[in-house]
Amino acid sequence: MPPASSPLAPPLGPVQTWVFDLDNTLYPASSSLFPQIDRRMRRFIADWFGIDEGAAHDLQKRYYREYGTTLSGLMRHDGVAPDLFLDYVHDVDHGVLSPDPRLGAALDRLPGRKLIYTNGSVRHAEAVLERIGLAGRFEAVFDIRAADFIPKPQPEPYRRLIELYRFDPQGAVMVEDIHRNLRPAAALGMRTLWVREEEHPDGPIPPQDESDLAHVDYVTDDLAGWLALLASA
Repeated sequence: MPPASSPLAPPLGPVQTWVFDLDNTLYPASSSLFPQIDRRMRRFIADWFGIDEGAAHDLQKRYYREYGTTLSGLMRHDGVAPDLFLDYVHDVDHGVLSPDPRLGAALDRLPGRKLIYTNGSVRHAEAVLERIGLAGRFEAVFDIRAADFIPKPQPEPYRRLIELYRFDPQGAVMVEDIHRNLRPAAALGMRTLWVREEEHPDGPIPPQDESDLAHVDYVTDDLAGWLALLASA
């Protein structure tokens, strides 16, 4: 298992492409943004089925555990149009986020292409990036639509991402707050960085099993600091 924070060991080597998750990775998981999304999911389900929020919560979490995202279960079993769901759940107050000049400066100094890979939507990603002061620093956003609504950590969209943006996974690093989402990236040859934070929101993400972290190369609780150290090296 990597140490609690592993800045540069083992040696990282040259990196041509960086793939960043969005939610709870480029902004702190302890912020109040993702819990808003979680509540919006629950309300959507309650309204869709005409059930109370307790039952909606149970269904939301079951679909997340079984299919990787709540949306996948709703599409598969209940005929929910994905755009309807995504537009509703991402109608949140992005103003709870704050600009992150440290992360912006670290990204500016970081060589290589920079992509975002999210289970959310492009629209949501753009709103987040604008709010945290990182707009314009990424080449593209590979979202759940681009993934044909197949969520992480299923392996198909990882291969699609590589094919679409034509990069060598051996020269890429993927950055995520959910370490199981790094497993397919590691299997394809990417190096992996887990952004670990103790104060994870009470959203659709269950406690993370840390018994097997063989697919994790690096761990940090300070992404901006980790990247800045790497860039200075």
